[in-house]
Amino acid sequence: MTPSRRHTERHRADRIGWLRAAVLGANDGIVSTASLVMGVAAAGTSHQAILVTGVAGLVAGAMSMAAGEYVSVHSQADTETADLSRERAELDTDPAAELGELTAIYAARGVEPALARKVAEQLTKRDALGAHARDELGISETLGARPAQAALASAASFAVGAALPLAVTALAPASGLIPWIAGTSLVFLALLGVMSARAGGAGILMGAWRVTIWGALAMAITAGVGALFGAVV
Repeated sequence: MTPSRRHTERHRADRIGWLRAAVLGANDGIVSTASLVMGVAAAGTSHQAILVTGVAGLVAGAMSMAAGEYVSVHSQADTETADLSRERAELDTDPAAELGELTAIYAARGVEPALARKVAEQLTKRDALGAHARDELGISETLGARPAQAALASAASFAVGAALPLAVTALAPASGLIPWIAGTSLVFLALLGVMSARAGGAGILMGAWRVTIWGALAMAITAGVGALFGAVV
């Protein structure tokens, strides 16, 4: 009998934690900084003041993204820990009921009841908590919450994203600053959409369009407010 080969596949689920945070950070960095700079420019502020405002927005935004991601993802981690603790206690106090629960889960997924019982018994013997975490709670090592990873990915990508419209602000002529920022930022957003779509295995055109259209809307509204009120927004 020929030994079976190990079937290896490349999946993208293990990227979800950092990819979501990185895309959110980069998108927010481009959109918020470009919108901020355009709003300030539309209010008639000096070029130097626009740059200072943009740099301040980059630093504040990166720190805010890091803190926000860490707190929000940590709340998810706390919930997962609490659920696992409860499941561990239930396994200690009533293992028979937990075995029946696991059997019912597999049977509901289409496994014949007798086989579902055998599978539940084998998985319980090997790693009872792991089986319940994965199949009852939907918690796995791949998709588990990682607060520090999310915070670092979000802050770093925000800083990179924000640096792009800031570089344009520094290099573009003051007379045509708003068109330069708007045009290049839309290009940056489209490229971000393409890269995130490729990393996540989604359609490239739809990814680019989705990111670009919302970014354009945000920048247009902010520039309009700055022009309307003639004040820093």
